[in-house]
Amino acid sequence: MKFGIFYEHQLPRPWTEGAEQRLFNEALDQVELADRLGIDYAWEVEHHFLEEYSHSSAPEVFLAACSQRTKNIRLGQGIRQVIPQYNHPARTAEVIATLDLVSNGRVEFGTGESSAELELGGFQIPVAQKRKMFLEATEQICNMLAMDPYPGYQGQFFEMPCRNVVPKPAQRPHPPVWVACSQRETIRMAARLGIGALTFAFVDPTEARSWVDEYYSIIKSDACVPIGHTVNANICMVSSFSCHQDRETAVRRGLEGFEFFSYALGSLYGFGEHKPGRTDLWGEFQSVRKPQLEQEISDFTQALTAARGGIGTPDDLRVHLEKFESCGVDQVTFIQQAGMNRHEHICESLELFAAEVMPEFRAREAERERRKNAELAPYIEAALARKVSMRKPADEDIPTFMALGRRITEEQQDKPSIYERPASAG
Repeated sequence: MKFGIFYEHQLPRPWTEGAEQRLFNEALDQVELADRLGIDYAWEVEHHFLEEYSHSSAPEVFLAACSQRTKNIRLGQGIRQVIPQYNHPARTAEVIATLDLVSNGRVEFGTGESSAELELGGFQIPVAQKRKMFLEATEQICNMLAMDPYPGYQGQFFEMPCRNVVPKPAQRPHPPVWVACSQRETIRMAARLGIGALTFAFVDPTEARSWVDEYYSIIKSDACVPIGHTVNANICMVSSFSCHQDRETAVRRGLEGFEFFSYALGSLYGFGEHKPGRTDLWGEFQSVRKPQLEQEISDFTQALTAARGGIGTPDDLRVHLEKFESCGVDQVTFIQQAGMNRHEHICESLELFAAEVMPEFRAREAERERRKNAELAPYIEAALARKVSMRKPADEDIPTFMALGRRITEEQQDKPSIYERPASAG
């Protein structure tokens, strides 16, 4: 099983001068540390207008900075908003390819559509159409990355003429494709499309097994028809994270931040009301949490639940992660930067995890991946054979486009001069 770290760039109120800059700089330091420790993935989300919960609206900039401070860690857009109103498909293809080049082929292309009213409404995206818009855009982005030239497209939600979208990525035909999943049906969709499932849902190992089994049963079935030009058969699940030799210290350092993550997520996507620039999510969270805080910590030390199982001692984390490994989960990614969690505590947790927990999983990973790839190879070959690819244009079908300056000049030359124009009647 592989491991990742995940960033929303959370910044609870009250905001102080320089807080955002410090947040980003600390996150860069954490990714650099994770790379040195051998963590496999760093995921960065794209959200808009979700104050306190996520100040990450340009993940490609952050990941490009990460690429220059790291050597091995995979850099995941987890996710890039691909609906055209967020990002035109050609711009997404250009960003993914450029990031892949500057990182020497380390990009993971996570996709998504969002379900937050603040985002969707801010870009005037119709909720009823967003899934169709997502599917159309994702398929065409993959075509733009892979085809030379891209023949052009006239669809339901966007259109563009024939162009060669450059640069092309280092990973051919394109980087591995994922989709954010928060519900069981999205897991099924990911499998049908032949792409990885980034599961942003906190499930216990029993439920995880059923999600994994269903995902891979679809990957192996005729229902899998790749939306891209490769199949990325992987399932990733998120976990809380705070590691310390003393369990109560791990809880005190990590539980509040994780609970704020959950509260803010629920408020922004489910039950809350929000006034831009005025709603205080951290204040709301504190008002409902403080009365039960001490009892929660006491309860937590007695029983580690599925959602909180990544908070505890190295032995606690080992037991928690072994359950997911036994279910066939390919990657667990940690939500370690949340709420008011402190930078130095995050770094200490990563170092302890890498020293005392990760090595035994790493020792088993190569053989697990070898067996998995051998088992899936014929199914992936069959899935790719089912894909109906966009027709590559013949040379004679590629249109020629005249430079604007030449077109204007020729148009002016075609116009009669004032001396050549017939005199007006009367």
